Amino acid sequence: MGYSGANSKYQLDNFLKLINLIRDSNTSNLIFINKINQSMVDIASFKNMALSFPETVELPHFEKASFRVKNKIFATLDTVNQKACLKFSEIDQSVFCAIDAEMIYPVDNKWGKQGWTFVELKKVKKSLLKDALSKAHMEVASAKIKSKK
Repeated sequence: MGYSGANSKYQLDNFLKLINLIRDSNTSNLIFINKINQSMVDIASFKNMALSFPETVELPHFEKASFRVKNKIFATLDTVNQKACLKFSEIDQSVFCAIDAEMIYPVDNKWGKQGWTFVELKKVKKSLLKDALSKAHMEVASAKIKSKK
């Protein structure tokens, strides 16, 4: 049986809407798969976002990738655990961590007290990550680069 014309487009749209809905059997809440997928940031997207800031370079840092401006690290990327670590001011760290403590949280040692903060790439939305990377970049960037923004 073939589908053609406007009717088939309507049927296809409705079919896709049904596929995009799943029922969480534990809570009976509807989950929209598209919204879940939009919130996940892949490794390539993270690298593209980090490298979009002025004078940023990617260099190895132990078993991770680091993103630096003027040789100062503002972010690292753990591809194995799909987690980034960003350098914030204390205020920015507290603001971002208040959004969702399971998605963005301080490193659990002296580095965390200096503003280093983990971001779970599987949970963060691209728009939020872009804002977080911008703050981290500005935190370590020289005054000359800050004034260009």
